[in-house]
Amino acid sequence: MKTETVCSQYYQCAKKHSTVCSECPDRIDIAPDRGVEKKPALSGDRIEFFLMIGAGLGLACGLLAGRFGMPVLASVCYVLTYLSGGWKGSIKGLQSIRAGKVDVDLLMILAALGAAVVGAPFEGGMLLFLFSLSNVLQDHALKRSRTAIRSLMQLRPSTVRCEVDGEIHTFPVEEVEVGMVVRLRPGDRIALDGEILSGETTVDESSLTGESLPVLKLAGATVFAGTINQNGSVSYRVNRSASDSTLARIIALVEEAQEEKAQTQRFLEKAERYYASSVILLTLALIALPLLFGSSFGDSFYRAMTILVVASPCALVISTPAAFLAAIAGAARKGVLFKGGVHMERLASVETVAFDKTGTLTTGKPVVTDVVPCPPCSGTSGDLLRRGLDLLQLTASLESHSEHPIARAIESHCMEKRCSLLQVDGFQSYPGKGAEATVAGMRVLAGTMGLMTERGATIESSHRTAIEGLLGEGKTVVVVAEIEADGAYRRLLGWIAVADQVREDAIEAVRGLKRLGIRRLVMLTGDNEKVAHEVARRIGIDEVHAQLLPEAKLQIVRDLSSDGSTAMVGDGVNDAPALAKANVGIAMGAAGSDVAMETADVVLMSSRLTHLLNAFALAKKCRVVVAQNLIFALGVIIVLVSFALLGDLPLPLGVVGHEGSTVLVCLNGLRLLAFKHRG
Repeated sequence: MKTETVCSQYYQCAKKHSTVCSECPDRIDIAPDRGVEKKPALSGDRIEFFLMIGAGLGLACGLLAGRFGMPVLASVCYVLTYLSGGWKGSIKGLQSIRAGKVDVDLLMILAALGAAVVGAPFEGGMLLFLFSLSNVLQDHALKRSRTAIRSLMQLRPSTVRCEVDGEIHTFPVEEVEVGMVVRLRPGDRIALDGEILSGETTVDESSLTGESLPVLKLAGATVFAGTINQNGSVSYRVNRSASDSTLARIIALVEEAQEEKAQTQRFLEKAERYYASSVILLTLALIALPLLFGSSFGDSFYRAMTILVVASPCALVISTPAAFLAAIAGAARKGVLFKGGVHMERLASVETVAFDKTGTLTTGKPVVTDVVPCPPCSGTSGDLLRRGLDLLQLTASLESHSEHPIARAIESHCMEKRCSLLQVDGFQSYPGKGAEATVAGMRVLAGTMGLMTERGATIESSHRTAIEGLLGEGKTVVVVAEIEADGAYRRLLGWIAVADQVREDAIEAVRGLKRLGIRRLVMLTGDNEKVAHEVARRIGIDEVHAQLLPEAKLQIVRDLSSDGSTAMVGDGVNDAPALAKANVGIAMGAAGSDVAMETADVVLMSSRLTHLLNAFALAKKCRVVVAQNLIFALGVIIVLVSFALLGDLPLPLGVVGHEGSTVLVCLNGLRLLAFKHRG
């Protein structure tokens, strides 16, 4: 591949140097055919903008020509205004007629033509100019919502430094295959999802997950496209292609969400065609009926055109999508993905929230909480004292040969204490019970109380009480004993308690949900009753269902949904059926299972439960904004129509009121882009 030399820190260096950089000492080679993508010379948005400008200039020139006694020039200018301002509306109106529908674009065109017929071309031109202006502003407002998501693509660099046969080569990101090894330097933006092979660093994931603090990444940790490597040099293996990365899936999910309309929006769009037809019939009646009572055609027609303008439901129709699109975009930028306005609308009505325990309310990673040696192991006497060994080191050495999560927790705790592992021989595992092995010449058995009983253990009542006390706290206890060569129990060495840790923000999240009006909080878990009730007690959840299989979780969620709108929060494959059955399914964390992420209606890209609070708060705020927009838009229509029917409302004032309300509901909806939950 032909290459050219450019600065590796291109985005910083480009401020000082050209693309082909000979001054920068840190240079790399890239393919020259990956230039900046060119935009079309004249996009649809620009055409609409220039048509709006043409309508405005024609309107101004027509007014001046009329004032200076040049009627022919004024007529030409007004024709230019009508053509420019009504071009797009005419096309849409004709399309709706062919489809057998009547929409607001057709109403505006008819009203403008009617104004010209009654000798008010300026008012008709002003209507079309303001209508095109409001469309431009409306499109700009909604485009900001979409641009907020499309800009996520800029988080991904276009090239990647890969290690091939011991050498560093730069590839376009689309050409990097799964399994290739990428080398990251401090400050590099991560282009593809992968697993760290070597090195240690912290990664800024705020752009993707909303996580405010950098996350420590060690060997084996997962990194995501679009995040920033901060202070370490690491290598990682790519495990997803560019099109399948977490960032790409986020963008696809949000784009799909923007197409899925809320129930309120669908209702308004259905009602629009009937409403528009009714307005046209009312207009015809207002023209014909006054003529029967001797009114002049000009006055009747002028009033009817005014009614046609002010009764058009532009603000009503745009009020809902303006709010939902802005809310979806703003949420995605903060790490919360709604797969459509309908799910946001449903979340605002949720009364019951069901939580999975492991990985959702807890970290899902057990840690050692208690290490309790018996007297022979604490240093008073015995073989252990003479060998200088302690309970933690002995047990961790044994567990280092096991793949069980509890074994990993004990081994990690030993490493944190900077204890070295001892030689292990003759390891034997007893699934669900424990394991035994010869550690530094001593035969050691570690496992449950039941395993000890099977080996003939006689444990003192004080020791048994202490162990049962830890079990009552929801902890898992690993009992450690020395055994004879034939496996018979010899003496108790001590015990180690391990527990899954409650997330730091779980208590705050539960309290926050209650403040937001959630009346019922439920925990669903496959764990045992004691552990589940202890975790629920610490967090503040009153209703617990434990020892559940996925089918049982599904049935409980079905029962909860029959009592009221229910949201299910989970992260694993076993949660997927319940997530699908709930009124709103919420998946926790980008590192959660793909099945949960695809099944859920809402995806929290961070494992922080505060994001769950933000999702509920935003949904409720969006419902308030939609209600504000609907009430305001409907109120403006009622007021203007009343004045037009009962009083003498000038057409220009009706035009300003109608188009002004459309712009205001768009701006009110845009406030949701910057929404922050303060609770």
